[in-house]
Amino acid sequence: MLRLYFQRRCLESTLQRQTRIFTVPPFRQPFRSGRINSRTYTQRSKSGHSKSDQNIWIVGSLLLTTGAGILAYHKYKPFRHALLAGSRCSRVAKAAILGVIDYKITFLKSYASESEQLAAYSECHTRSATRLLKALLANGGIFIKLGQHMASIIVLPKEWTSTMRPLQDQCEPTPYEAVNTMFQSDMGKSINELFVDFDPKPVGVASLAQVHVASLRETGEKVAVKLQHPHLAEFADVDMEMVEVSLGWIKYWFPEFELTWLGEEMRINLPKEMDFVHEASNAAKTVHEFESIRTSLYIPKVIFAKKRIIVMEYIQGGRVDDLEYLAEANIDRNKVAVELSRIFNRMVFINGWFHADPHPGNLLIRPAPMLSKSPYNFEIVLLDHGQYFDIDDQLRINYSRFWLSLMAPSSPSVNADRRKFAELVGNIGPELYPVFEAAMTGRAALEGTWDDEKSDAAVSFERASGMMSALPQSEEEMEAIRTAVVTREGLLVSVFDVLRRVPRRVLMVLKLNDLTRSLDHALATTHSNIRIFLVTAKFCLQSVWRSDQERLIGEMRLRGLLSFELLLEYFRIWWKYEKSLTMVVLTETFMDSQARAYKMRAWLHGLFRQGFRGAHKAAAGLDV
Repeated sequence: MLRLYFQRRCLESTLQRQTRIFTVPPFRQPFRSGRINSRTYTQRSKSGHSKSDQNIWIVGSLLLTTGAGILAYHKYKPFRHALLAGSRCSRVAKAAILGVIDYKITFLKSYASESEQLAAYSECHTRSATRLLKALLANGGIFIKLGQHMASIIVLPKEWTSTMRPLQDQCEPTPYEAVNTMFQSDMGKSINELFVDFDPKPVGVASLAQVHVASLRETGEKVAVKLQHPHLAEFADVDMEMVEVSLGWIKYWFPEFELTWLGEEMRINLPKEMDFVHEASNAAKTVHEFESIRTSLYIPKVIFAKKRIIVMEYIQGGRVDDLEYLAEANIDRNKVAVELSRIFNRMVFINGWFHADPHPGNLLIRPAPMLSKSPYNFEIVLLDHGQYFDIDDQLRINYSRFWLSLMAPSSPSVNADRRKFAELVGNIGPELYPVFEAAMTGRAALEGTWDDEKSDAAVSFERASGMMSALPQSEEEMEAIRTAVVTREGLLVSVFDVLRRVPRRVLMVLKLNDLTRSLDHALATTHSNIRIFLVTAKFCLQSVWRSDQERLIGEMRLRGLLSFELLLEYFRIWWKYEKSLTMVVLTETFMDSQARAYKMRAWLHGLFRQGFRGAHKAAAGLDV
């Protein structure tokens, strides 16, 4: 018995040593009748050892892969670009495809009433626009620019334009350290070597650049320093590819919702906007174009420019639609609205070369300094000259004639001219003409716009015969514009069709039209809402007269100055121009007199309420 006891103890000691050697967790040894089950023990030891090795290999592989991925992301641009491209493209594509599906489902549903249908369509517009807005904000950079373009397309539903409009001022600034590194790379000097009092906090941030205030170290002159976001140079091409791919997907799956032209436009114009030397050249050309004109327009002086850096004269002023600022500076808001219309109409109809990125953020107003060329007590400062378009003479003249036909009273011949010039200017046929006219005028429709009598009978407001006779917009007309997309079957698809057909230059001109209309409204002007269209009419008349004059003088040189037929035609065209111009000038004078009378009534009302200070505020359009 004692011998068996010692044998058993020796076996247990040996087993414990083997367990420690193989680092197998302790377990109860399977004894049976005093004997160890060696086969079971061997299997468990091998199994535990293989699982441990497998876990180590898995963890090691994951760490190695992650480390390699991080290293490749930071050191190897193609790999980084591929990852970011897939991520950004998927965001936009997801938002766009979900939006189109949402539209398909919403438009196929049946509704109990027209009001329920309008509400459902409006909610669908808002949902789709909000989805895309979130995707664009997440992507940043050039995608913000895409949203800004959409915000300016006035023929889109208002839910889209209003949702995208915050992109004008919702851009993230680049940290000072990053722009300083870029500045030193491009200039060969640090920011502190060239400037003093450089404010690291930008006073303005846009999708492509941000602006800082500083003083030149050599002269002490206060300047505005515009610095491009450093990451744009690396990701611009990738982002453009992703924009075009995303829009291509949408066109492939939903052909009626085509927006590929937007990607093509950005591909052409974005490199120009990203070149600040090109911007400086545009600014110099604009100064030259207005050199001989007495105007309130002022272009900030460019001190020097590099591809990603431009330093300009610093201008201090207020927004053109800031009524309190205008009141403090004693600036007449009516004159501001008219002068804005003169500036941009001269660019389009006379110069044939115009600023193509107009919005209130690119406009400042300030009291006119000494020796100013302005005919008024203010100057309008135009900023951001990165994007300009030229417009060829034939298109410019046809566009002028189109506007004159819209001003004229409706008649069969005038209605025919409107459609003829719409096709020449915008590639727009009769079926899409009403949408194009609404984009041009901002009105629901003029008399004779719709071919069917049902459309004219259905409206609750009186259609104007022409823009010269248009009354101020009523609530009924504004509501008709807001709901036009859903009250006529297929009109939303027609909007996209118009956008696809219209030349890009014409589309940019429509942005100018929208700017002058919206600013006239924001300034709470006391003149008629067609006052700014009279400015357009004057420049259109001048443009057409100059064209006809050049043509006739050219023919006279060929056929002789004593050609009675040419002289008679010359006199006839001149008389038509002078007569039309006189009518416009008389109408302007009458409307300006009405505006002054309205302001005087407001002044008296303010005087009665709050004395002279209240009178001044009331006349300036402020509440008293």
